[in-house]
Amino acid sequence: MNIKIAPSMLSADFANLERDLKEVEKNGADYLHVDIMDGHFVPNITMGPDQLAQLRKVVKIPFDVHLMITEPLKYIDRFADAGADIITVHVESDGDIQTCLDAIVKKGVKPGLVVSPDTDINVIEPYLDQLSMILIMCVYPGFGGQSYIPASTEKIKACRKMIGNRSIDLQVDGGINFNTLKEVVDAGANVIVSGSCLFKGDMKENIGQFRKIIQR
Repeated sequence: MNIKIAPSMLSADFANLERDLKEVEKNGADYLHVDIMDGHFVPNITMGPDQLAQLRKVVKIPFDVHLMITEPLKYIDRFADAGADIITVHVESDGDIQTCLDAIVKKGVKPGLVVSPDTDINVIEPYLDQLSMILIMCVYPGFGGQSYIPASTEKIKACRKMIGNRSIDLQVDGGINFNTLKEVVDAGANVIVSGSCLFKGDMKENIGQFRKIIQR
């Protein structure tokens, strides 16, 4: 299985975003994971499409945009136009899931769905054949630096089984570090989001350590 690494921009130095994003790109990350928070679906606020468009000008790495917003349908077009390569929306949002997926595909962007820790993974099953990615939150969305929720492992395994032979990436986000990485990969995850673990210290060394753990 091809394992992809997606550093989470939430843990970057926002006073030096261009520098940090170029470090992510230079050191072999596969995606940049961009958390978009609206202050309503989750308590925090991050950035909007105008800011994303500015970042798109300084790096070419694919943008994996995670919409933690109450009404994603209102913003899908704008984030697609700003440079998103993948857009994932929460099944718990107020947006109609099918309409959101249709809007993402219409913009030529890869569509994905996200499930929070308390959501049953089976809610995604009707949409499987339309998805490029499923994101399982291993912490409660909205804040970086949380610890991995152990029950996530069985959820990842169940989701991998549900995916079957479909070419859908299974992404995990939350509490993924040197200690939990092997567990989520063995459970079936193949896109790894990590924030504080990768951005703390040397990005090149940390991504290299992730690769070594994955290959064990």
